[in-house]
Amino acid sequence: MGENLTTNEPDAEQGSPDAGDPLRTVMAWGVHLYTALGLVIAASIAVLLVRGDADAFRWSFALMLLATLVDATDGTMARGVGVKSVLPNFDGRKLDDLTDFLTYTFLPLLLIWRAEILPAGMEAWLLLPLLASAYGFCQVEAKTDDGYFLGFPSHWNVVAFYLYVLPMPQWAALATLILFGFLTFIPSRYLYPSQPGRLNMMSNFLAVPWTFLLIWILWRIPSEGPPVWTTEIQTLTLISLYYPAFYMGVSWFITLRRWIVDTPLRRLGASESSH
Repeated sequence: MGENLTTNEPDAEQGSPDAGDPLRTVMAWGVHLYTALGLVIAASIAVLLVRGDADAFRWSFALMLLATLVDATDGTMARGVGVKSVLPNFDGRKLDDLTDFLTYTFLPLLLIWRAEILPAGMEAWLLLPLLASAYGFCQVEAKTDDGYFLGFPSHWNVVAFYLYVLPMPQWAALATLILFGFLTFIPSRYLYPSQPGRLNMMSNFLAVPWTFLLIWILWRIPSEGPPVWTTEIQTLTLISLYYPAFYMGVSWFITLRRWIVDTPLRRLGASESSH
């Protein structure tokens, strides 16, 4: 899920001096317009998916990557300008969530259907991640106080990319879709790269070469038909899996540590304090 535009912003008051500053007002609307660029990108992806050929899928993934970059940077811009205090009557978080649901969930799942990645007759399973993501987006504690996503954070754009590029059987693609759909409901913690912290900084550092690898893969896969598992694409794709492996591995390590170590310790502390 994407950046919360109002995170760490102070509560706005109607009498805030920032609300009357014309320059700050223009800058704040500029940030919201930048976030709304994600809707323009989403509309472009939808047009490509209606076309539905291999070149359209390739450009759809490229635009999803662009939408992710917009989402990764708009929150920093919003906090720098102080959009909540300048425009207290406009909720940037709702705009952000609306854009994110389209570019992270709905359109990637539509691509999976359009590209016929799942076994014939099993397309209804796409409703599982769709409804699971709606559940995740609507959770009050979708982002924890200590800086994590709670539950699988609807990175269906990444799932769709690897299901499209990797030469896996259709039943394995379906199993992957179901697995990540159910992971949304499990209260496990996942890294939130735009938040402070050593692991988040490492995640951002590792994401830079990963992004370039994805661009390279998209550039090299055929535009006239389904991906061909050439030695070059095979090597690039397998190398690129380092980042999803890091992200999921670290996230689940943090989750298991909290479940196995931290939770019993907190219970012990609560028990001792009650005596």
